[in-house]
Amino acid sequence: MSAHLSHGLGTELVEPDWPPLTDAEVTDVVGPARVVWRSPRPLSAAAVVERDGRRLFVKRHHVRVRPPEALAEEHAFLRHLEERGAPVVRVLDAGARGEWTYEVHSTGTGTDLYRDALSWSPFVGPAHARAAGEALARLHLAAEGFTAPRRAPHPLIASFTVFAAPDPRPALDAYIAERPLLAAALADFPWRRDTERVLLPLHDRLAPHLPGLAPLWTHNDWHASNLLWGEDGEVSTVLDFGMSDRTTAVHDLATALERNTVQWLSPDRPVRERDAVALLRGYQSVRPLSPPESAALPALLPLVHAEFALSELDYFHGVTRSPENARLAYEYYVGHAEWFHGRAGRGLVELVAAEV
Repeated sequence: MSAHLSHGLGTELVEPDWPPLTDAEVTDVVGPARVVWRSPRPLSAAAVVERDGRRLFVKRHHVRVRPPEALAEEHAFLRHLEERGAPVVRVLDAGARGEWTYEVHSTGTGTDLYRDALSWSPFVGPAHARAAGEALARLHLAAEGFTAPRRAPHPLIASFTVFAAPDPRPALDAYIAERPLLAAALADFPWRRDTERVLLPLHDRLAPHLPGLAPLWTHNDWHASNLLWGEDGEVSTVLDFGMSDRTTAVHDLATALERNTVQWLSPDRPVRERDAVALLRGYQSVRPLSPPESAALPALLPLVHAEFALSELDYFHGVTRSPENARLAYEYYVGHAEWFHGRAGRGLVELVAAEV
């Protein structure tokens, strides 16, 4: 067993999908350097390394997950945000070596308070939730004016095309047709029946509000462990734009609510209602929602996970070839939506609707 374990899709540490970065490897990428910390996040290999007394962040992907042109898409967005004064890390280098692509970033400023927390762990309290909402709103203001088209089809990108369409059925067919490995994975599941049964009724509530949503490049993975924190309790740096794409502001806000206020790893999945309210109030104190956005947000919340769940299924079936994780990704696609049909999920939607 490897000495370096990573977070899985549950509460246990597991063997990583990818071999951890070594001193020799990072030296080949950035010059003489040593690894001082390895990330436990599971979908890539990443580490903080030290070179000549300076710390850098190095991330390695398999080329089937992030080829150079896919990294260029998100790096262009990062550079736009930096130019607009957003607190993001600086892209220092990127390139391919054999079957791997590498990206090198600055480490940002602030403390990584959640770096050992399981993905989607909740905030330590409402103050952090409010600060995260404020920071997300500022990021959206900085993102305005970035007009690149949506990203090409790659695994592990949180897009918004299927359920952004007036009729999701042909849009879903087109999404799957662009991803043949996802099509192969879905052959093992009753996806058409489940989509009709669980997700399309949710879309019926969202559809009237879609025309009022302006496109915007967004982060799409806004949770506590992707933020660095200052001593004043504010967000000092935003990390990890790997799932970013052209969606809408309320898609990003709904993602932040779903990731940070529903405790998906707990058996009874309690809702952190105070955090949800704090996050929303923080966001709207900086960027008030328009009437169409206010109407769309509670309707979008139960669907915001869906395309990323399909993207995970594509990854686990076609790249890591893990039948168990592919099954869990499919359960994520259906099960999160089913949860919103229940009492706790309806309660969260009602709470959000009352706040906006």
